[in-house]
Amino acid sequence: MKPMLPTLTFDPPIGENWRYETKFDGYRALLDVGKDITLTSRNGKSLKSIFPEIHQYLDTLSLKLKNTLPIRLDCELVLLENNYKSDFSALQVRGRMRSPSKIKEMAERSPCSLIAFDLLMIKGKDLRFFPYSQRRKKLELLLDSLGLPKHLNVDHPGLLKIVQSTDQFDSLWESVVSHNGEGIVAKTQDSIWQEGKRSNHWLKLKNWKYVSCFLTGYEKSNGYFYVSVFDEKEIIQIGHVLFGFKPEEKAALLETMKKNKSSEDARFITTLPGICLEIKYLELYEGELREPHFHQFRFDLEPKDCTFHQFKVQQRNLPPGIEITHPEKILWKDPKVTKQEYIQYLHDVSGYMLPFLKNRHLTVIRYPHGTMGEAFYQKNKPDYAPEFVPSSEWEGIQYLICNDLKTLMWLGNQIALEFHIPFQTIGKDCPDEIVFDLDPPSRDYFHLAVKASLIIKEALDGLRLEAFIKTSGNKGLQIYIPLPNGKYSYEETRLFTAFVAQYLVSKDPDSFTVERLKKNRKNRLYVDYVQHAAGKTIICPYSPRGSDRANIAAPLYWDEVNETLSSDKYKLPTMMERLKKIGCPFKTYFEAKDRQDFEAVFKFLKQKK
Repeated sequence: MKPMLPTLTFDPPIGENWRYETKFDGYRALLDVGKDITLTSRNGKSLKSIFPEIHQYLDTLSLKLKNTLPIRLDCELVLLENNYKSDFSALQVRGRMRSPSKIKEMAERSPCSLIAFDLLMIKGKDLRFFPYSQRRKKLELLLDSLGLPKHLNVDHPGLLKIVQSTDQFDSLWESVVSHNGEGIVAKTQDSIWQEGKRSNHWLKLKNWKYVSCFLTGYEKSNGYFYVSVFDEKEIIQIGHVLFGFKPEEKAALLETMKKNKSSEDARFITTLPGICLEIKYLELYEGELREPHFHQFRFDLEPKDCTFHQFKVQQRNLPPGIEITHPEKILWKDPKVTKQEYIQYLHDVSGYMLPFLKNRHLTVIRYPHGTMGEAFYQKNKPDYAPEFVPSSEWEGIQYLICNDLKTLMWLGNQIALEFHIPFQTIGKDCPDEIVFDLDPPSRDYFHLAVKASLIIKEALDGLRLEAFIKTSGNKGLQIYIPLPNGKYSYEETRLFTAFVAQYLVSKDPDSFTVERLKKNRKNRLYVDYVQHAAGKTIICPYSPRGSDRANIAAPLYWDEVNETLSSDKYKLPTMMERLKKIGCPFKTYFEAKDRQDFEAVFKFLKQKK
């Protein structure tokens, strides 16, 4: 079955008959569930073997689906970054995999999701000719019967999700732009599903990005114009463009290139930098612009104005009301990271970082002059903070709260480089997790943190407790044990942390200690179990550190914790590349809360006490 397709438009349709959905960049797929489960691409190819996690997840829903079969869903297969954006380049990497072992590894580490946006059949009944509004309602009822959220939630562990649908274009568009999403699909309420047709009842609006560049070549066989920018004095090609030119513009441009060519052969005409233009595109993929369209000529620019640095600046859409001041300011010298690059990192990592910041009293460390200058702690929301920055009073302090991308961007512009959070959320007295902070005496003793982590992991495995680990971003490691929400007090968790700490010391007293006085530790690793208490804080996952190394408090997979591990390996400039390549080690962190069984452990500890 060929899918129905939206028509590209540059002007949003407005009116009571229109509904708006987030557009995700992925693989269009039809899901059929009957006697068997099939997932088929728009080209008729099976996606089952390449994305086995989808099939395995749907198997877990088989009993709940039993009374609705057969069903057919129109979906987008995606690798979600946040509620408004998917990572197409990482999905492409998955799509090209053929090694069963590698596919299995990535399916476990970085599972894809199936975003349903239409219901074409239920209980064998063809719904294609029902109006969109009715199909949408039935789709919501179906997911509700499966115990799945009616609204897309990237943090929900289910791999079948529903696309957001709203009648509020402006608010959805702001969210899509702020989160660097692909765009919006607008649909009329009365539209039917028309197989293989590109319809004006479905319209797509793209979240274009713009780049100023110059022409360097023309390919005769296909009509592509090649565009480039300067990186210092080197010319860097960033892509080629075919669409968007009026016939007369294309003819004039080609004639100008012929008159000013630097060389020509049977295939190409090349020219020196001279003609500047603005291209709109979706994203940079494998070094080239995706879906580039000519936007306008830039006669006000010279080629030297079209730089790779400016190109990187233009790649990100900031939330409305956010401005980056002094984007060229150097925050770290080695590796060199500018303020602009730092804020881009926060933007990109926000989907992974914000769930840990959400609804927690925040302490930041600000570096107004970069890591080369003085720093200060900030807990109170400053008087000059904009209204959209939330706060919460606790113990006489009006704490900053960072629940959304806009606030995170504002804090980035304030050069808040470290984000420290308590162990409990606002309004709760119970911790949300147990954290062991393994603090060696110096970087030279990092191997002790590795050794301690593996001993603790073995003990936790024996207790059937699920644990996660990250670097501190400094000289140690931190082990997290997520807890069921609001179930255990700090007094109870202190029994556990003290027990594990003493167990670790008993295993190797020459390497580990619970001695708080540094002078008495004698180059042993300090197991700081006392730090796990109300009001104490820990560095947030994915937060940078204010040291001169640009290190990140980086979540790790347990198989990375070995003698080759180094905290200095995980730096700001390479963190997003790591996430795209291997996924987030903390991806299942929040769903693990409900799997933890502490009852037997605490019963034993209380009896021992």
